[in-house]
Amino acid sequence: MSTQHTYRVIVRGTWDGPTDEGRAALLADVDDHGLTQMQFTEEGSLTYDRTLKHFSYRFVVVSDASDGDEMAAAIAEDRAERALAALGHAHGRLRSSVTDMDTMKVNYKGRR
Repeated sequence: MSTQHTYRVIVRGTWDGPTDEGRAALLADVDDHGLTQMQFTEEGSLTYDRTLKHFSYRFVVVSDASDGDEMAAAIAEDRAERALAALGHAHGRLRSSVTDMDTMKVNYKGRR
């Protein structure tokens, strides 16, 4: 049995020429996808602004520690691609940054 680790993954991308209908839909929901709504969830949290140039998704991914960061990134990117396709929005290349929450060291200021 392999050890499971929890990863926080940020998937970033750019919108790829949204249609007029797509732009209208994104702009109608922009207030629901701003900085104050950013959170890491299994389903993903989509954020973007009114310029409709870039977006990011934040995911929590639980996978085998032996698979490492690369697998967590691949899982999160797949989730992002499926979610964007379900919304009908085209995008450019995705890139990810991964943090393994089980190996992250926390430094407390002022503690000795």
